[in-house]
Amino acid sequence: MIWKIIVVLLISMVPLIELRGAIPVAIGMDLGLPEWLVLIIAIIGNMVPIPFIYFFARKFLEWGAKKKWKPLKQFCNFCLKKGEKAGNKLLKKTGDYGTYFALFLFVAIPIPGTGGWTGTLAASILKLDFKKTIIAIMAGVLVAGLIMLAVSLGLFKVLFGG
Repeated sequence: MIWKIIVVLLISMVPLIELRGAIPVAIGMDLGLPEWLVLIIAIIGNMVPIPFIYFFARKFLEWGAKKKWKPLKQFCNFCLKKGEKAGNKLLKKTGDYGTYFALFLFVAIPIPGTGGWTGTLAASILKLDFKKTIIAIMAGVLVAGLIMLAVSLGLFKVLFGG
């Protein structure tokens, strides 16, 4: 059983896959784990990298932007400029708490390209408050996990036909 838990935990830690992939894999492969346990493990796995991303992503991008190797420098500058431009536009529209609510929604809606990794990267680039960011990300991951569990169990088919 421990290996099954580790598989779910590791899949949920992978960027872009996160719990959006871990939950359907665990349910679809019928690992024999209770659904509530799959959800908890996937949420924990999804949250483990979040503080590291928050504290080190911007530092890495700033470091890379100063390097002489052109591909790294261009990539890091692109990420910083694009992230700051989009983020500042959002900050102007939403204000302080609206920004964290938007971050929550961004993470909570389980579509490709959204999630804890991407949301935290954006918060890091914008230098948003760590505690508020963690709360918004954690709430978003919880909602995304519940949605993915419901989809994986076929609850939407039962409720809405199909």
